Amino acid sequence: MRVYLKNSTLIAIISSILMLTGCFNQQTPAEKMYVVMEKVVTAEKGFEDQQDPLVELEMKEKVQYDQIMALGMKQYEKVVKIADEAIKNSLQRKAYMNVEQKSLKESEMEFKKTGEFIKDIDDDQLRNKAKELYKTMMTRYKTHAVLYREYMTGIAYDQELYRLFEKQNVTLDELQSEINKINSTYKKIYAANNQFNELTLKYNKEKLSFYETAGIKIDKSKSK
Repeated sequence: MRVYLKNSTLIAIISSILMLTGCFNQQTPAEKMYVVMEKVVTAEKGFEDQQDPLVELEMKEKVQYDQIMALGMKQYEKVVKIADEAIKNSLQRKAYMNVEQKSLKESEMEFKKTGEFIKDIDDDQLRNKAKELYKTMMTRYKTHAVLYREYMTGIAYDQELYRLFEKQNVTLDELQSEINKINSTYKKIYAANNQFNELTLKYNKEKLSFYETAGIKIDKSKSK
């Protein structure tokens, strides 16, 4: 049985409203971090926009695979047609994933700016919270890099499999070997995806705790 990834990495980073007065230079280091972290939310909009289309394409690809397995190689012409559609599907998924990765890279470049302000936080407790959320977010970016790499490998293996289906003389051993490669890769994708989601939730909680400790008032109605 193949292992499919249902990409549920839709970010839940909390978008809040800061109730501050004065210019940026008059803000505390924590308040300056807030400004940057809210820009990170904006930077990840492109990431969010890819989620629904990716899920739809993944579900469609599963249907295509199941159709081929149900038809068998005796209905070669139908198999070739579906395999060709599946390859086109994989190219679309690749494009969406590239946009997603680009968005996360832009988010990372923005978020790294928060590190400039952490050392200037006088309160030990608040500074430790800032360091922890920074560490969590950077680990999250590294995890997505792994997810991206494995996902692109999975797409390449998917394409190889569907090209095998288009060969009239393909053997069961060839198909099984390719399917084993896909299963192994998608297990890695699934693990990285779960870790990414867990880190996103962890960061969200740490971010709220940081805001509360810093005395930054937020609009709770927008923390969904």
